[in-house]
Amino acid sequence: MAAQAQPQSFAKLVARMANLMVGLPDYDSYVEHRRLNHPDQPVMSREEFFRERQEARYSGKVGRCC
Repeated sequence: MAAQAQPQSFAKLVARMANLMVGLPDYDSYVEHRRLNHPDQPVMSREEFFRERQEARYSGKVGRCC
């Protein structure tokens, strides 16, 4: 069973890297960051997150949380 988990983890890593290369943000990383660093603040839904990231990317404004 452990042999199957490793290729799945590698496939997930490759998919994540490919998404980041074409500008698709990683929602799971966002949720983990929010829970670890901002536990008192709400977490956006996947749809809200995607919409906000698209707006941030194409609006021409620059900003970061941390």
